[in-house]
Amino acid sequence: MEAAEQRRKRKRGRHILLSLSSSRSLFLCSSFIIFILFMSSHHRFFLFFFNFNTATLLRPPLALSLLYSSATSNSILDPLTPLTSSTPSFTLQHRIQFPNHYLLLLLTNHHINPHQLECVYYYYTNASSSSSSSGSTEPLVIEVQPVLSTDRFDESRSIARCPFPRTNGTAVDLRRRGGNLIRRSSYFTTNQTVVQSWEKGVYEASLDRESNTVVVFVKGLNLRPHKVSDPTHFRCHFGFKNLNKDGSFLITTRAVSVAQEVVRCLLPQGVRNNTDRAKGVGVTVSHLSGNFRHPVRTILPSIARIDGKGKKKRGKYELCVCTMVWNQGSALREWVMYHAWLGVERWFIYDNNSDDDIEEVIQDLDSQGFNVTRQVWPWIKTQEAGFSHCALKARDECKWVGFFDVDEFFYFPNEFHHQLGQGGGLPGENSLRSVVANYSSSRSIAEIRTACHSFGPSGLRSHPKQGVTVGYTCRLQSPERHKSIVRPDLLHVSLLNVVHHFQLREGFRYVNMPEGSAVINHYKYQVWDTFKAKFFRRVATYVVDWQEDQNKGSKDRAPGLGTEAIEPPNWHLRFCEVWDTGLKDFLLSYFADPVTGLLPWDRSLL
Repeated sequence: MEAAEQRRKRKRGRHILLSLSSSRSLFLCSSFIIFILFMSSHHRFFLFFFNFNTATLLRPPLALSLLYSSATSNSILDPLTPLTSSTPSFTLQHRIQFPNHYLLLLLTNHHINPHQLECVYYYYTNASSSSSSSGSTEPLVIEVQPVLSTDRFDESRSIARCPFPRTNGTAVDLRRRGGNLIRRSSYFTTNQTVVQSWEKGVYEASLDRESNTVVVFVKGLNLRPHKVSDPTHFRCHFGFKNLNKDGSFLITTRAVSVAQEVVRCLLPQGVRNNTDRAKGVGVTVSHLSGNFRHPVRTILPSIARIDGKGKKKRGKYELCVCTMVWNQGSALREWVMYHAWLGVERWFIYDNNSDDDIEEVIQDLDSQGFNVTRQVWPWIKTQEAGFSHCALKARDECKWVGFFDVDEFFYFPNEFHHQLGQGGGLPGENSLRSVVANYSSSRSIAEIRTACHSFGPSGLRSHPKQGVTVGYTCRLQSPERHKSIVRPDLLHVSLLNVVHHFQLREGFRYVNMPEGSAVINHYKYQVWDTFKAKFFRRVATYVVDWQEDQNKGSKDRAPGLGTEAIEPPNWHLRFCEVWDTGLKDFLLSYFADPVTGLLPWDRSLL
């Protein structure tokens, strides 16, 4: 009897445990559903992650996919300094090696003063590793150098540039000036010297709200220049902060166009109805290689996050200008002020690692009402991609965008030779804006091309004090190349360009400006001290640098010039076939101060 009673008790106990287990499972399930509903009501974007096709999920190696490495990165705060509300925090995300410096990408909401930080170079030793009680390696600092410069990169990130160390084989990092070397997280403990090459990887990404696509800028695809490529072998992969701390990508979409360094992909389905959700999302690109039997999909390292800026404005500027510069602060005032008089209303200056006073010059011009902004663009040999980026960025603000350099000046011979206009207006004022406005209503014209006349040193041995438009007056007889003003809303989906012009949408064409009505004075071959800066680096992707022993007969080189920055004999007399003082005479007649003789860009410096 007692045995039977004990069996009944054990059976009843099992029923109770099963009941409790079922109740607990039901409670956990209900709690999870409530949590999902809560998140969806407050963050609808959360539901997006549960709707993707798991077959498209791609998980590359961690070292190549740190779209959001802040989860496993290191703070450059001195560990001995207490963190206060007034102490800005920084998180190192990426190290990128360029030909002559390191670029370190930092996550921070604060402006970084270069004097706050210093570059630290170190290596790890087995002895220090074995002596560590925790078993982690300890750095041996062997060199410290000042930070070269800092810049704000986007809304949440900044960059710091460090020189190369004097000792090879060392890692680079940052610390507060005079502080201790930073402590390291688990990721950087096992990957102390991870440095990404500038020659391979995804470096920028821009949202195109009109087409529900993202335009991604990539180095290392090695595609045919000046051609649209087959997009079927390319994919974009999206990663989302805090949901992929292991570096994996959650969503994959197909590419719709590929050309040179620009890949355009569809946005993930879950964000197309509200593209603001894509802002700040990490993205990379993969491409298919190998053969039919053994295809290999290669995913590229990435530092890119989707830039969510750029909403349509109610009204657009008639004419804007975009250019890419390196150390051209001294040339900007003349170029901007002159073209403002011709009718340019907005300037996009893409700064390619300048270390002169260009930032102060741009701020000063903007404060004077010239509507100039500086776009930090640290990526070298990317002029074509930069122009594609600018065309997309300017589309929401501008009807027409001109792409030309700061040594190129539009000149209207017929307009400038008229007498003073009625009401005291200067002849030729707003001429450039009037030209493009006449084509704004055209149903077929999407690009205006203007021929360039190349000017030489004109006998000068030092930079002209009143500017290039007055100083250089002798040029080659025949024009060289052209530059373009385009309708950014009518460009080909690939944004393909060759610097001088863009590929247009099907059904649209370009028009050439007659030389008698408009030309560009290109002050290309300036005095040697100015010209030799070109030997540092050419900004265009597919143009060989001057110091490389290739394509010596190319039109992109100066005739008779070698691969070294050595002044040729009689440089100051070269490239002089026709004396052309038309623009100089006009400016001195109508723009110079009658008492001092100063031009507007000279007076602005007083």
